[in-house]
Amino acid sequence: MNGVATGGPLAAGVHGDGPTIFVLLSLAAALTAVVAGLAIAAFVRRRSRRYLLVALALSTLLARSAVGLAAYLGTVGPGIHHTLEHGLDVAMAALVIAAVYLVGKPTAGAARADGGHSDDDAAHWGDQER
Repeated sequence: MNGVATGGPLAAGVHGDGPTIFVLLSLAAALTAVVAGLAIAAFVRRRSRRYLLVALALSTLLARSAVGLAAYLGTVGPGIHHTLEHGLDVAMAALVIAAVYLVGKPTAGAARADGGHSDDDAAHWGDQER
């Protein structure tokens, strides 16, 4: 039993050292490596700041998996593990917000990538200026 009464750790990241945890952490690392790799490939193809920011944001998931594996292997203590994971969460949120900010508002009359028209959205949602 963990907690104040026993003097044990309170961090949610301390799950024991069973082989199931190692398999799950390894699977998470492999899958996030695929996702990050696809995001990086999209950035290389598009070469835009938005794609770079999204690729970096998704790469923080891979970093979280690496931190989890390092904690499992004992190379990172529970305190730093907890701090690193929250720091990566903040970094991911900041990168996503920056990418969304860079998208900006479409110019009037601009065609959308899906073939629609930006004025259609404004009229539908009641945001059209009169």
